[in-house]
Amino acid sequence: MSKKIVIALGGNAFGDTPKEQLEAVKKTARPIVDLIEAGNQVILTHGNGPQVGMINTALGKAAEIDDKIPDIDFPECGAMSQGYIGFHLQSAVREELRNRNMGKSVASIITQVIVDKNDKAFENPTKPVGIFYTKEEAEKIEKEKGYIMAEDSGRGYRRVVPSPMPEKIVEAEIIKDLVEKEHVLITVGGGGIPVIENGNQLQGIPAVIDKDFASERLAELLEADYLIILTGVEKVAVNFGKPDQKWLDEISVSEAEQYIKEGHFAPGSMLPKVEAAIKFIKSNPDKKALITSLEKAKDGINGLTGTVITGK
Repeated sequence: MSKKIVIALGGNAFGDTPKEQLEAVKKTARPIVDLIEAGNQVILTHGNGPQVGMINTALGKAAEIDDKIPDIDFPECGAMSQGYIGFHLQSAVREELRNRNMGKSVASIITQVIVDKNDKAFENPTKPVGIFYTKEEAEKIEKEKGYIMAEDSGRGYRRVVPSPMPEKIVEAEIIKDLVEKEHVLITVGGGGIPVIENGNQLQGIPAVIDKDFASERLAELLEADYLIILTGVEKVAVNFGKPDQKWLDEISVSEAEQYIKEGHFAPGSMLPKVEAAIKFIKSNPDKKALITSLEKAKDGINGLTGTVITGK
């Protein structure tokens, strides 16, 4: 039976350079089109951590070298990363569809996501972006640009920005219309461009929305049957990396919440994926969330692998 599926791709799946990304998206497109060919309706989202950092750093360095080159604000860098990744991804998916004589249209939507200006994340920026600096360089940047710089795991100092929760997808009605017409969409890239409402104006802010939570919000909006959150492993594990490590096949929301309380999932890694899956199932217990690798997504939908989180 055909299913409506939101698939969240990680930004790290695309490599570190434009050349690597061009090659990576070709491999990414094949299992995605496998799901479409099986009769499913697929909506794609993606991360942008490495890409937005690359763009932000390159433009910042250019402005330092030549004062005639303007520095570009972080929200605009996020928009650039959406366009850059979307361009490569939609081209690869379109090519794969046509290789299989499938005429579906593919499009990327530059997406804004409203966040609450009073979100507590703004009081404690924690999301590192861009390259590493020495302590002296970081102090200079803080003074000159007003950025918040923080030491990162003994590797140097990086700029940190808030990571607020997504509230509302601005382009929701456009997305719903295109999905109803069964086009293949790429949207809420990098979690969406974070904006706050200022009257009729949407004001971009220097922040990063977690792409798993934005994907969950999208899946709710579209009343998707499945939210698939892709990661580097085939299944979620408890006691990961320990002698008593255990891979999970199917767990309930209550079991997942208990594992979170026990501290089994790393913040910034598996934890937001599991939390987003839980949120999606709580919105409709008849739906399912799947956490697995890209290569195993089709098998996961067929119940052969992956970690499925249900409301049962």
